[in-house]
Amino acid sequence: MDNTLTALAGQIAQLDAVDSAHLERMRHEALTAQAPWKAEYGAYQSGGWWTTSLMNASGDAADVTIGDCAARPTDLLGRMPATAAFLADLGLDFMWVRLARLEGNAFLWEHRDYDDLDQVERHRLHVPLHTNRSAFLVTGGTKVHMTGGRIWRLTPTYAHGVCNLLGPDRIHLIADVYADDAYRHLARRPALSPVVAEPLPVADQTVLAARLESARNMATLGYTEAAERMLLRLFYTYALPEGTVYDLIAELHTSLGDMEAATRWDTAKRRLLAIPA
Repeated sequence: MDNTLTALAGQIAQLDAVDSAHLERMRHEALTAQAPWKAEYGAYQSGGWWTTSLMNASGDAADVTIGDCAARPTDLLGRMPATAAFLADLGLDFMWVRLARLEGNAFLWEHRDYDDLDQVERHRLHVPLHTNRSAFLVTGGTKVHMTGGRIWRLTPTYAHGVCNLLGPDRIHLIADVYADDAYRHLARRPALSPVVAEPLPVADQTVLAARLESARNMATLGYTEAAERMLLRLFYTYALPEGTVYDLIAELHTSLGDMEAATRWDTAKRRLLAIPA
């Protein structure tokens, strides 16, 4: 693994393989279960990102706002025996387990996670169940397609975002777990294949100025929300310093004389990226 991939493996890495036949049974359960999908964390997404819980504090699959707890199975997991067996075999100390579904042309904007939780060591695991090549995560200025067949570890305290450009729906099993010996054994050999990791091009100031001018023209014509989303999507096209897309939107509104909106986006940047006030 070259130095770039070695550094990136601290943010995202492939862990153990998943038995293909068992993975197919879990995929079938995720696609066919009558799940109470909920749209939560609206400030973090464009729309089109849905979750439902398999393990949580309440046992209610519709309870999807994650928090520290001693997780217990939900009614939904009780109807998904292959998935329940997979989780039991891992033998991990689960904080929360969810299914997450991202529709085509949907985005999770640049953000960090875990800042509002207890300061204990925890990790996030992803098992892709249904995906496509236009669905990828961006972290560290690199786009990573989380391929099926493996357990992935994501360190969500790094700024990251996810998109599914074309569809079909991307469905992942996501488990937040507390660090223990079972987790350390699972994570003993992290790897990241160059096949799935693609560095994004760096955008110079000329490119960013041109994009900002295009956004200003759109907003002047009355398409302000579309202008904001165009700038937000730059995170998935270029390797940018952290928070750049939010700074660009604040600059857009400043140039239009809307200081209230500029302040709102600066506040959103601090909240989404867990920047102290």
